[in-house]
Amino acid sequence: MLSAMEIDKDIELINLGKRVKEIRLSKNLTQFDLAVRVNKDQQSIHRLEAGKINPSYIYMLEVCQGLDIPVTEIFNNKEL
Repeated sequence: MLSAMEIDKDIELINLGKRVKEIRLSKNLTQFDLAVRVNKDQQSIHRLEAGKINPSYIYMLEVCQGLDIPVTEIFNNKEL
């Protein structure tokens, strides 16, 4: 059982991925489109959206830049 101060990393990464996907889709971008914008491969974006990677701060800055949003928008979500 998690204490009030502990974070379930798996759940947080899944929620982060869902948020990235939600924003990407709202901008009518495919995973490939976003990957090209941030100089990553499509599989990297897929793994991010699936919650399979723990992205670095720089990676998230690049993704936000590719989505044309401030980094705070990614974390402006009740689930995160």
